[in-house]
Amino acid sequence: MAACGFRAAGSEQAWLEAAHTFIQETLCPTGQETSAQLTELVIDAVKTVWLSKGRNQGFSLPLSYSFVSVQDLRSHQRLPCCSHLSWSSSEYKAWAQEAGPEGVPLPRERLLFLGTLTDLSGDLEQECRNGSLYVKDNSGVLGCELIDLDLCWVGHLFLFPSWSYLPPARWNSSGEGHLELWGAPVPVFPLTVSPGPVTPIPVLYPDNASRLLRHRSKLKVMKPNLAGKLVHLSALVNSQKKSYFVLSLSHSSPADYSVPIIVQVPAQLVWHKALWPGRAYVLTELRVSKIRGHPYCVWTTSPSSRLLPLEPECVQELELEEPLLETDPRPLPRPSNSQDRKGQKGLVRDSRLLSYMGTVTCVLNEPAGLYELDGQLGLCLAYQQLRGLRQVLRPGVSLELQDVHLLQSVGGGTKRPVLASCLRGAVLLRGFSRRKPETRLSRQAHGASLYEQLVWERQLGLPLYLWTAKALEELAGKLCPHVLRHHQFLQYSSPRSPSLGLQLLAPTLDALAPADSPVRNPHKEILGEPHHCPLQKYTRLQIPCTFPALDALKEEAQRRAWATFDPKTLVPLPEASHLTSCQLNYRLAWSWLCLLPSAFHPAQVLLGVLVASSRKGCLQLRDQSGSLPCLLLARHSQPLTDPRLIGHLVWAEKFQLVVERDVRSNFPSWKELSMAGFIQKQQARVYVQFFLDDALIIPVPRPFLRSATSSGTSQTEPTHPEGPHMGQSRLFLLSHKEALMKRNFCAPPGASPEVPQATLSFHVSGSWLGGTQKKEGSGWGPPEPQVDENKDQKILLIFMGSSVRWFEFLHPGQVYRLMAPGPSEPALFEEGGLSCTSQRPLELAGCVSCLTVQDEWTLEPESSQDIPDVLGVPKALPESSLTDLLSGNLTNSLVSFSAEILSRTLCPASLWLKPGSTGALRECVKLTVALETADCEFPPHLDIYIEDPHLPPPLGLLPRARVYFTQLEKRVSRSHNVYCCFRASTYVQVLSFPPETTTRYGRGQN
Repeated sequence: MAACGFRAAGSEQAWLEAAHTFIQETLCPTGQETSAQLTELVIDAVKTVWLSKGRNQGFSLPLSYSFVSVQDLRSHQRLPCCSHLSWSSSEYKAWAQEAGPEGVPLPRERLLFLGTLTDLSGDLEQECRNGSLYVKDNSGVLGCELIDLDLCWVGHLFLFPSWSYLPPARWNSSGEGHLELWGAPVPVFPLTVSPGPVTPIPVLYPDNASRLLRHRSKLKVMKPNLAGKLVHLSALVNSQKKSYFVLSLSHSSPADYSVPIIVQVPAQLVWHKALWPGRAYVLTELRVSKIRGHPYCVWTTSPSSRLLPLEPECVQELELEEPLLETDPRPLPRPSNSQDRKGQKGLVRDSRLLSYMGTVTCVLNEPAGLYELDGQLGLCLAYQQLRGLRQVLRPGVSLELQDVHLLQSVGGGTKRPVLASCLRGAVLLRGFSRRKPETRLSRQAHGASLYEQLVWERQLGLPLYLWTAKALEELAGKLCPHVLRHHQFLQYSSPRSPSLGLQLLAPTLDALAPADSPVRNPHKEILGEPHHCPLQKYTRLQIPCTFPALDALKEEAQRRAWATFDPKTLVPLPEASHLTSCQLNYRLAWSWLCLLPSAFHPAQVLLGVLVASSRKGCLQLRDQSGSLPCLLLARHSQPLTDPRLIGHLVWAEKFQLVVERDVRSNFPSWKELSMAGFIQKQQARVYVQFFLDDALIIPVPRPFLRSATSSGTSQTEPTHPEGPHMGQSRLFLLSHKEALMKRNFCAPPGASPEVPQATLSFHVSGSWLGGTQKKEGSGWGPPEPQVDENKDQKILLIFMGSSVRWFEFLHPGQVYRLMAPGPSEPALFEEGGLSCTSQRPLELAGCVSCLTVQDEWTLEPESSQDIPDVLGVPKALPESSLTDLLSGNLTNSLVSFSAEILSRTLCPASLWLKPGSTGALRECVKLTVALETADCEFPPHLDIYIEDPHLPPPLGLLPRARVYFTQLEKRVSRSHNVYCCFRASTYVQVLSFPPETTTRYGRGQN
């Protein structure tokens, strides 16, 4: 026993020494030695709380507790915690159970926290007073919240027996933690209780105070005192570098006339945390002021004003002269400032002002100020300035809402009623949450300044604001973080640094919320009668549009395509009754469906980053969910030629969503078409096609672009250790482009003897325009002189591997600049140069000048106006004459022409099979086209056959589409009919999409 007592005494001594050191470093005024009285008072305060419930287990000191400073919490406390000095373990468990089954209670730490409660955030005086509360010690300052503030506590040193600490989020390295002070603090030094007044305080009640405002000339009392019941409390407003709030006093009940009082002295802003609606107060030494923009004079506090609880025995009503008593205290009614328009009668609704007590049950969107109350109401705090309070808002927090607007049926995708507080009302904290804050994702933490901009600069009404917040959340979910960064997407928008999120929504917001909306006037919003604010009147919002994930859009398109697949519709009677089983199944093998934006309700907007696939050679739109192949035209009959569009955000409201259905079936006859069991296999190809002129193209800053190609690495602007100012380039005029297909290549010397696999590739042929140019600053130097001026400048470029991504941008008749980054290399663009490989297609083994484009090389279009060698080159696409096309003469078997596709079907490739040949039956795609001729009233029809290795056909070969075909092989059948087929040199360019009036359903013909 003696040993145990000795150990206990040693532990207490060590604890006391630690307390003495802590008090010296943290609580004692800087430069002064530790006061024995201060140490004794601190330890007495700790003992008083520790021994208050008799559960000290025989110890007079809380030896398991250690002192903690503000700096300790900031530096070392990374997780939320709470500390309750007088609680036993069972009390804490009972308290934690009330966090609910869905929440994790705040973990308990055994920490002793002391500090000075202050309304100063630093060492400065007036400039740092904004109505917030802080706890301060020698190591720093922390913001805090307190449920029921007694103004006499401010400026005094306290022990806080019950408190919780919320550290800043991990992603916010510059953020500040926040304290929640549970219950009343324990003063270290006895608080001085001010004695009551010797004589009753002369006061004015609200009705007489209002009369005096209208007869200021008869005001004999220079600084009167006002008394009454607090019936209205406004938000704490920060406007034009000045902070203030407004409180309204009434004589007995809210039904009586109330008089507003403006509190704008910095040292008095902390009153906002001490005021409770329903309690009675006295405000001393008020004065009368004229507020700009407000027609009447108002009462304001003076620097010497005090806030006191109203005790009837300590006040005496000030009597007024008889003429003043006969004056109506109510001011003349102001003319209505309603914004109702005649055409909107019946559409505009009025919100309802009320007071409400509730508990936060869900954080919907913290940066946007959106929460859920009591599981059934929405709460929007965006129209107030509540940055400090938002740090503690989480499920379990109790709030009192004064003069809050109730809006029902706001639309825009919001189904529940919404409470929204304007500047006239107050959001008061009435209870802390026992729950540990949930770990916020990056997308849930950024964008607060952008949402404020929507309310304060764009002046959005609540229905449109709720939709915009939801839209921004959807857009961030589509694009962040793998395509874009959250903080950059949701940043504050300025002319020099526009927000991508706001840029995307600007067209919709400009149409629904004109930029000339009136600017909010806080004084009018709080003091004006009748009350008018952005929440007062509203119109139910029809959802303008949605932004589906590309994978979801693709799935919905496939669902609709198969839901509308009906063999009887595709091959109707009596046509179906005359077809054999084989013909019938081939007619059903391919069909298509085109969905326009009008097919979706609400309208859907196509959004994604434009990427180039090196595996498929097509363009794609990409978001977080996946990618969607796309076919783009710059405008009617104008192909896409600028590769610099890769990596840009594309927003399209006008588009055609195409689903090509591929069905394998074995219907015996038309009589069984309604029996789905005869369908053996079905698959779909989904893509989208649109004009760039109908789309919004937004460049993405390169540092924030995460993925611009299908391989996941940015190919839009390759980076190299040599820096962006080194490189060389060469201009070339493209004369012909061949098909994108898998080809066999000659193996380079010393390669593996294994048979190489066919490689996806394509070729272009053209002519060099001048010599190689070197990078000079931001431009290109003069062309280097040619060694042999008489050498043929014709060149054939091979694109394989990653360079296949340029396929959709290369078109005949265009001038391009082929660029190679890095230091200069001799003869880089010459055959036999360091970059040239010996690999070439087998069919081009005898080609004289052949160059393989390297993966890191890039392309840019160049204007041909300033290049003399190009001025005489015709821009029109070469076309064969009608005689050459339709004659049976095969002297010139390669033909080119423009045509409109009339039908597309699947058929057996029997035309290619020689008599007696064996093997699996091959299939091909048959296009029937109408040739475009100027001198024929009835354009002739021609059949075009596509077979392997050109299957599946390129995107966009749909009925009623206009297409340019070049270097098709013309053939003549045994019955002397002319037809064409694809070959390796064939190039296809879609000139126009099917008209929207004909894109209804999915037969292979229209």
